[in-house]
Amino acid sequence: MITNKIGVISCSGEECLGGTISRLAVRKMMEELKPGMVSTLCLPLFIAGDGGEREFAEKYPTIAVDGCSKCCAKRAIEKFSNKVAGSVDVAEIIGEAKALDKPLSTRNLTDEQLEYVKQTADKTCQIFDEILAK
Repeated sequence: MITNKIGVISCSGEECLGGTISRLAVRKMMEELKPGMVSTLCLPLFIAGDGGEREFAEKYPTIAVDGCSKCCAKRAIEKFSNKVAGSVDVAEIIGEAKALDKPLSTRNLTDEQLEYVKQTADKTCQIFDEILAK
C-alpha cells in the first residue's frame, strides 16, 4: 500500500552531528526503506509559517526526527500544528555528547556514524509502521 499521508520532519541543525544523522536517516527512509510512502516536511518553512507544511501536520500523522535533546522539530510541530505521531531523538541513540559533536561531511562519516544513521532510520520506520497499523 502506497500512502503519502504520513509526514516526517528532520532536524535542520547543521552545527552538530545529530542533525546530520537525522537528515541522513530520513533520506535513507525515503529512498531505501519506505520509497514513495512518506512525505517529508521542511522544518525551516514549517517554523517560518508556511501554510502547506503546517496544514499537512494538522491533518496527517507527523514524525519528528530530532538531532539532539532540544527537540526543535517535535516542539515546532506541537506548537504550530498538532501533537506528533511519534518522535526520534538521535541523542537517545548515540548519546548527547556525540550528538553535539561537530558535523562531518557526509563523505567522511565513519562506519560507526553510518550505523547511527541506520539505527535512526530503523527507529523512524518502526514508528511509521506502527502508525500504518492503526
